[in-house]
Amino acid sequence: MSTKLRIGFVGVGGMGQMAHLSNYAVLKEECEVVALAEPRQQMARLVADRYGVSEVYGSHLELLEHASVDAIVAPQPFRNHANVIPEILRAGIPVLTEKPLSLTVREGGKMVRIGEESGTLHMIGYHKRSDPAVEYAKRVIEEWKASGSFGELQYIRITMPPGDWVGGADQPIGSDEPYPTLLLEQGPDGYTDKMTQMLDSFVNYYIHQVNMFRHLLGENYKLTFGDRRGIMLSGESDSGVTITLEMAPYHTSHEWEEQILVGFRQGYVRIDLPAPLARQRAGRVTIKKDNATVDEALTYEPILQNVSAMRNQARYFLAAVRGDRPAPCTAKEALQDLIFAQSYVDYMIRTYPENLPGY
Repeated sequence: MSTKLRIGFVGVGGMGQMAHLSNYAVLKEECEVVALAEPRQQMARLVADRYGVSEVYGSHLELLEHASVDAIVAPQPFRNHANVIPEILRAGIPVLTEKPLSLTVREGGKMVRIGEESGTLHMIGYHKRSDPAVEYAKRVIEEWKASGSFGELQYIRITMPPGDWVGGADQPIGSDEPYPTLLLEQGPDGYTDKMTQMLDSFVNYYIHQVNMFRHLLGENYKLTFGDRRGIMLSGESDSGVTITLEMAPYHTSHEWEEQILVGFRQGYVRIDLPAPLARQRAGRVTIKKDNATVDEALTYEPILQNVSAMRNQARYFLAAVRGDRPAPCTAKEALQDLIFAQSYVDYMIRTYPENLPGY
């Protein structure tokens, strides 16, 4: 495999262009986007012309048959992953998909098994792990856990009110072609349409945060409580650390106010993340030290390089394909997110059945 990787794209809609293609296109020393597959042919040609992609196909199967690529980026709706990703994995081509792995544990488990049987990398696009602020915070958290200088890790809270997630990003290239008809993945066995919609909504909006808890904890966790209105949930890690996810405590119209608080007994690490599509903007980290070894409490904010998590994520996928470093999150770990998500929705259905229609 040459150092400069040949990349294929399967799907170049809004997220495909804004979150992914625009980032790979500028990494010219590391890769070249040589092919794309998109059923909307007019839009496909416009996008290919804009980014200088020479080969255009109508489906992932055509791309697999005719294109020579080292890896594939497949920005598909997650309920379409089960229709597209298995063939890519069986072909032995490393692939990056958006979060989550799938809708259900059932289909996610199938993709994990196919990837393991074929020995093929399947990286999940939890881009927040690649934000410079999260990377900095993760290093501090691991140092504090190892040294014990600020007491034990005891609490992680993530707050993500709905807001302006686009963050001023340019609009993608489009066309007036109809959106392709997709055979959407069905819900878990025994789920009604309403239950499936509850699961779809939760994993669509909050699976990033479900994944982030495990990333910062360094271990798994389980659900202990969810409130009646679906605003907050709590859990406990394997070692007893409390976690809280505030899903919609309020709404914002002009900002994105996602915040992570990692509480130690004698200090904290706080992360403020930018809008997901904000261009080349890192998050902020605030460190609070308040232990007995200093005369007074200290709070500081490191200055971080302004590069977006999406750009870093693209670099890390290429590095993982080359074998230079592990992928930030593989399908096997992402399956744990679906296990937690389904446990939460099952809990809400069981505990608050009156919230379901027809009760």
